[in-house]
Amino acid sequence: MRIVVDSYAWVELFIGSNKGRIVKERLGEANEVYTPDIVLAELARKYRRERVEARIVETRLSKISELSRVIPVDKSIALKASELDSELREKAKADGLSEPSLFDAIILATTKILDANIVTGDEHFKGRPEVVWIGE
Repeated sequence: MRIVVDSYAWVELFIGSNKGRIVKERLGEANEVYTPDIVLAELARKYRRERVEARIVETRLSKISELSRVIPVDKSIALKASELDSELREKAKADGLSEPSLFDAIILATTKILDANIVTGDEHFKGRPEVVWIGE
């Protein structure tokens, strides 16, 4: 199986939660593991806001790079993300969720371009056919 791991899943893995154990299992089962490069930026921002030590943040980002192939946003991903952005927004509105971020559209676009499944617990992706759900 080819998987894309989003920020939600990496956070759960690093905190060692029950959801994180599921992520660890999926990583072990996968033939190929990918992480969009914007996930690194999103996590760095999150941890900075939470005042996590820089050394810990660097270690976590390095671990992601060891466990997965980091995929840069290229032209095809950017174009696909622009397509998916409005779809994600419409679904979020219909489901009564907050507006999804551009990060969400880029992560989903990367998943589609790679013909992969996305490991996540992010409500914006719930119910999609390419999702490996770790939420409750």
